[in-house]
Amino acid sequence: MIKPWIYLFIASIFETGWTFSLKFMSFGRLKDAFQQYSLISKEFSAEFIPLLGYIFFGVANIYCLSVAFKDIPTATALAVWTACSLILVKLFDVLYFKTPTNLVEVFFMSLIVIGIIGLKKFAAS
Repeated sequence: MIKPWIYLFIASIFETGWTFSLKFMSFGRLKDAFQQYSLISKEFSAEFIPLLGYIFFGVANIYCLSVAFKDIPTATALAVWTACSLILVKLFDVLYFKTPTNLVEVFFMSLIVIGIIGLKKFAAS
């Protein structure tokens, strides 16, 4: 059955969004914006959006992951979800933030992809 694997990959996408919302969120700046600006100001919105992303991506991630857990063995699902999330975060770092990478990192990321394929192919149904 492929549907749980789709949910698992979607959960990885939401996990990536959640991870980057953490990167941009600062409770100190949010508190300062709450005290200094009105709730409809551009400055407040800039600090509030990462918090909304944190909540949205976190809840969506948990939902999709829980659906996938119903049909995929938990350890397998957790391993694939973590690996997919890691790869997506790395890709986003390299492509969007222009984080440098090297051949060794690419090699080990390739090993993770091979592991994902193996777990998908040989997972107990």
